[in-house]
Amino acid sequence: MINSFCKTPLWEVTTTLVAVAQGRHPADIVIKNSKLVNVCTAEIQENIDVAIVAGRIAYVGQADHCIGVHTHVIDAAGSFIAPGFLDGHIHVESSMLGVGEYARAVVPHGTVGIYMDPHEICNVLGLDGVKLMADDAKRTPLKAMITTPSCVPAVPGFEDTGAVIGPEDIAEAVTWDCVVGLGEMMNFPGILGGSPHAHGEVAETLKAGQTVTGHYSLPETDRGLNAYIASGISCCHESTRAEDALAKMRLGMYAMFREGSAWHDLHELAPVITNGAIDTRFAVLVSDDNHPNTLVEDGHLDFLIRRALEEGIDVITAIQMVTINCATCFGMEHELGSIAPGKCADIVFIDNLDAINITRVIIDGTVVAENGQPTFDFAPYEYPEWATNSMHIKGAITPESFIVAPEGLAVCDGSAKVRVIEVIPARVGDVEKQLELPVTDGRIEADISQDVLKAVVFERHHETGTFGVGFVKGFGIKNGAMASTVAHDAHNLLVVGTNDEDMALAANTLIGCGGGMVAVQGGKVLGLVPLPIAGLMNDKPASEMSALVSKLEEAWVTIGCEMPSPFMTMALIPLACLPELRLTNRGLVDCNTFQFVDLLV
Repeated sequence: MINSFCKTPLWEVTTTLVAVAQGRHPADIVIKNSKLVNVCTAEIQENIDVAIVAGRIAYVGQADHCIGVHTHVIDAAGSFIAPGFLDGHIHVESSMLGVGEYARAVVPHGTVGIYMDPHEICNVLGLDGVKLMADDAKRTPLKAMITTPSCVPAVPGFEDTGAVIGPEDIAEAVTWDCVVGLGEMMNFPGILGGSPHAHGEVAETLKAGQTVTGHYSLPETDRGLNAYIASGISCCHESTRAEDALAKMRLGMYAMFREGSAWHDLHELAPVITNGAIDTRFAVLVSDDNHPNTLVEDGHLDFLIRRALEEGIDVITAIQMVTINCATCFGMEHELGSIAPGKCADIVFIDNLDAINITRVIIDGTVVAENGQPTFDFAPYEYPEWATNSMHIKGAITPESFIVAPEGLAVCDGSAKVRVIEVIPARVGDVEKQLELPVTDGRIEADISQDVLKAVVFERHHETGTFGVGFVKGFGIKNGAMASTVAHDAHNLLVVGTNDEDMALAANTLIGCGGGMVAVQGGKVLGLVPLPIAGLMNDKPASEMSALVSKLEEAWVTIGCEMPSPFMTMALIPLACLPELRLTNRGLVDCNTFQFVDLLV
C-alpha cells in the first residue's frame, strides 16, 4: 500500500535517507540520549539516538555523525521514546467533536494516527458526510485514515437511515487517498448467509488491496467465526469474553481489545495476554467510542496503556498493541508503528513508563505537542448548511405521541406481559426480559417500581413519520426523560422517559437545536449538549464540550441514573446488530433471529 499519510513518499527520499544514515548528509533532527522502547524486539535500549530527515527516520543508534550545522538536536535526557500511538478502531463522531478539534485533543496524548470509521455521519449524510470528515482532518497533523462505512444501514430492512451504502459506493471510496479499508462489517448475518451486498462490499475492498475490519459479536466461535474470517475480514473489536479474543487470535484475526468511555472490555480480555501462554502479535488496543470527558480528563491511547498496565499487561506489550500490531493489522507496518530506518518519524516521548506521561509528540519529523499542549493550529472549518440541518421529522411531537396502546390490547385497566430491553452498565449487550407492566385505559405505562421506562424512536431523515415503541430497564430513572439523536447506527431521534410530558419536551428541545442529547425533569431542561453537525457533533473545543457533557451527566444523576456514560448505553438501544433485543423506528427487533417481534408477549 502506498501511504499518503507521510510527509514524503519513501521512494522520493531513499537517496537522502541513505546519505544521512552514513553521515554524508546532515539530518534535519537528531534525538539524543533516549531510552528506546523497541517494539520490534520487545526490549528497551539505553542511550539511543534517532536521526530524522524529510519526515522519516534515517538512522537509529549513535547519531553524532548525522549532526550538521543546521541540525536541530533534541536532548531526550534519558526519557523513553516510543513509536507514535495508533487507534485501530474509532468513531470520531462519538467524541461529539469535529475531526480538527478531536486532533487537538488527542495528539498531545501521543496519538499520531487513527483508523476512523465515520459510519455515524455516513448514516445521516452518506459519503458526502464522510468527505466532510476527511476535509476537516486535512487541516491537522493527525493521520486520519478512513475505513469506509460498510453497514449503512447497519442491518438492512430493520431501520431507516439518511443514506444507503452499497458495493458501488465502496468501489468509489477505495480510490480516495484517505481510505485504507472497509469499516466494521456489522452485517455478519449477511456474510454468513452469502449476501451479494455484504460480500460485494468486501470484494471491492479486497480488490483494492485494503483491510476489511470486522464486527463479530456472536458467542459462537467455531463454524460461524471461521466462515466470517474466511470471507476476508481480518480484525474485530467485539470480543467481550476472553475466549472470544483467544479464538479470533488463534484463527489469525486481530483481536481488538476495546476500552472506551462506556465499553469496558479490557478487564475480561486481559487474561488472554497476562497468562503468558500465547504470542501477542494479534492483539490490538482500541477505544471505539470516547466522549469528550474521557479525552480531557483521562487521555486517549495513553489512558488505554495505563488501563492495560492496571490489568497486568506488560508495558512493552501494551505499547506494541497501539503501535506495530495495529500498523501490521492494516498492512502499513512498512511505514508506521516502529522507530526504525525508513519509517515515518512519528515518535512520542514518555518520562515514566509506569504513568505513561507524554511530554512531547513528533509527527513526520515535526514537533506537534509539548507537555500536554498542541503546538499546531489551523483555520476554522465551516460545515455546510445541509450538514447542520438534519432534523426532518414528520408532524409535531406532543405528549400524545408517546401513548403506547397496541392493537389487541383491551381498553381496560390491569397489566400486560411485555418484551422489555434490559441494558447492562458498561457493556454493549442487552437482555430481553418479559415483564408485566401496568395498563391504564388500554395504555401500557412505564413502571418505576420495576425500573422500566418507555422508549420511542422517531425517524428523522426523510419525514416518513415512522416510529417504534418499546420499554427499557436498567437506567434507574425515577422521574424525567432523556432524548438523543446519537442513536446507533441510524441516528434517528430516541426518547426514553417516565412520563409523556417530559418525553415530548426532550424531543422538541433537540428538534429546536438541530440534534444532540438532553435530560429533562418536571418540565425543565437539566442538561443539554447541542450537536448541530448531522445531529452528532459540535465544532466547539473539547474543553467546552466536556463541560456540557459533565452537566448532562450531573442531570442523569439528578434524575436517578449513576451508570458510567449512560447516554452511550442509551444510544445503543436502536442498534439491531447487537444481541439481544433492540428498538428501531420500525419496531422491536430480536437480534438473535433477526426478526421483528411484537411488544406484547
